[in-house]
Amino acid sequence: MTTDSISATTQSVGRNLIAGRWSDAGERLETINPSTGQSIGTYASAGTAEAHAAINSARKTFDETDWSRDPRRRSRAINELADNLERRVDQIALSLSRENGKRIGETQWEVSTTVDWLRYAAASSIILDGGRSSEVAPGVYFQTGREAMGVIGIITPWNSPVILSMRSIGPALAAGCTMVVKMPGQTALTNTLVAEVIAETTSIPEGVVSILTEGGNAVAPALVDSPDVDMISYTGSTHVGRAIAKAGADTLKRLSLELGGKTPLIVFDDADLDVVMQNIVAACTLMNGQFCLTGSRLLVQRSLADKLRPMVIEALSSLRVGPSEDPTSDLGPLIDAASARRVDGIVADAASYGTILVRGGVVDDDERPGGAYYQPSLVEVDRLDVPLVQDELFGPVQTFEIFDDEADAVRMANGTAFGLGAAVFTTNEWRARRVTRNMRAGFVWTNCWGVIHEAFEEGGLKQSGYGLLCGPTAITEFQDTKLYAQVAPQ
Repeated sequence: MTTDSISATTQSVGRNLIAGRWSDAGERLETINPSTGQSIGTYASAGTAEAHAAINSARKTFDETDWSRDPRRRSRAINELADNLERRVDQIALSLSRENGKRIGETQWEVSTTVDWLRYAAASSIILDGGRSSEVAPGVYFQTGREAMGVIGIITPWNSPVILSMRSIGPALAAGCTMVVKMPGQTALTNTLVAEVIAETTSIPEGVVSILTEGGNAVAPALVDSPDVDMISYTGSTHVGRAIAKAGADTLKRLSLELGGKTPLIVFDDADLDVVMQNIVAACTLMNGQFCLTGSRLLVQRSLADKLRPMVIEALSSLRVGPSEDPTSDLGPLIDAASARRVDGIVADAASYGTILVRGGVVDDDERPGGAYYQPSLVEVDRLDVPLVQDELFGPVQTFEIFDDEADAVRMANGTAFGLGAAVFTTNEWRARRVTRNMRAGFVWTNCWGVIHEAFEEGGLKQSGYGLLCGPTAITEFQDTKLYAQVAPQ
């Protein structure tokens, strides 16, 4: 299918799916293509009324049907969902690239990989029951069983809305839950395509999954505050994650939070520099630097710094920022012009405490209009207590920091409030083992970066959140454990 033919079938009006029915209720807002700065459609922004309708339906479906008690049925439903998504990979990928500015190859990967993640969730529904039993004394029997937690509120970000929503939807369905999914207004048309895939999946009963898009802030608080929602699965910023944790305390809400990060790339002087450079560039540019695992800190051993510095300067300076659908673009625009201005201001301020090696900055010309384009920046710093090191930026900006030895590298790498990801580059296997073991991070890579797989857990430490998704643990995030005890009559 060509891009033009896909375009003809791409949505230009965003709607909400509530209990199997389409809704156009809510304020009508525009969705913008950051590659052009122009509107590409409108959508109905859901509000409190739509949130409550979806919650009520999810609660009723969970309480009054046998959805939660039939794992084989759920496995078949998730596989049907995967089949339906697989048929629309190209269409959804194109829509996402136009709405959030990621390069088309990246969005193709996101949607196609989501299919694999759903297949894993489908299998987990019938394989990972989690129960055990034992006769603990003569005639005394104990048994544990896992049961669906109930109604789940899923809140997803705009940078990878397809895979990050399904990362929770898949195991929540496998566990037997019902759910209300709040998706971001920036990707409203893509969200509608995802909702269409769910609506086409006839083996998922009405009321099990509702998809709401909002451009304001009414649906998410409604999910967090509602006593009928048993759990929140949130992916996004640490700032919002803290707010959710505070608000959720009123109803003792179960929470799964994957939050922000400041991933250090630690390069020792024995590292393979070809491998290093490939990963430095990828870690800076993937998702245009708008990724919780963006390699925003480059930590280089002092004996290598003078050699590596000019290599990184040249590599980042030669990158071409361009439209997301242009195959010659090395990275696309940020989500909007406001984000580009924000990142540019942070780099400008960094000149007061660091050395600007590559200034980068906002690009706005005839080929790249709208003000959302940002050429990557590189800043050398020698302090940990500065914003460029401590704050998540969400843009293609890297720091260049110098360490002396292993202990210094570990100290610096762990020197932020975040603990999501870290990567170590060295040809010494046991050095890699030592350093990664001492990293306070949920993801640690050796001589690579950003490699993930649906069969292995994902989650953060410290201020990067808590809870695990993917892997065999994912289904348990959405389940409770019940203990059964029985004493035989004498």
